[in-house]
Amino acid sequence: MNDKRVDEATGERERFSSAILPPWCRKSPKISEVLPLLYLHGLSSGDFVPALEQFLGSSAGLSPATVTRLTAQWQTDHAAFMDRDLAEVDYVYVWADGIHLNVRLEEAKACVLVLIGVRADGSKELVALKDGYRESAESWADLMRDCARRGKRAPVLAVGDGALGFRKALAEVFPETREQRCWVHKTANVLDVMPKSAQPGAKKAIQDIYNAEDRDHAEAAVKTFAQLYGAKSDEDQVQQS
Repeated sequence: MNDKRVDEATGERERFSSAILPPWCRKSPKISEVLPLLYLHGLSSGDFVPALEQFLGSSAGLSPATVTRLTAQWQTDHAAFMDRDLAEVDYVYVWADGIHLNVRLEEAKACVLVLIGVRADGSKELVALKDGYRESAESWADLMRDCARRGKRAPVLAVGDGALGFRKALAEVFPETREQRCWVHKTANVLDVMPKSAQPGAKKAIQDIYNAEDRDHAEAAVKTFAQLYGAKSDEDQVQQS
């Protein structure tokens, strides 16, 4: 870290601002909450002392051996989390997504498969997360089979981004579960093929659909969206040409 830089325009000393350590971590009294984030961003065990002593005022307790020991503990905690019993929890809905991170993944095409569950009372919980390959059907199926092995019952509804791998795996492991496209992903896909000038209004029209109070209002919102932004028929295009 270079804290001796001087702004050429003003002549004032520049203040260092970490690009990988968010403000909440700098103020946290628990170093154990900070270290996993830095580790995931690729900081090696020998780099923790120079990276954090400016914030902590001391390098005590930040030796490479300490970080190595904490890394082993994180791995143990993750293994215990991924082996916990799920039989006593009824997740009515689940959200599934593959998250691609530029962090310590051995394969360039690897990603983290994440399942978020919703209980009957509306509370949300992390159900499982596992590294996968290209969000393939086999990777998703392996994760869901493991959840089923630990007692997880089939949810009523599973929400995903529309990737064929997840849909295929869901039909195999939990065939009775209904599948729904994620509105966030669906909205992004729709807006991507529209002119930028039309996107703000189209986004609000899409929100009217999924925020509708009932099916009738949702269907009316769908018709409105189609009238305002739907593709014109060949006949209409001919008449305008």
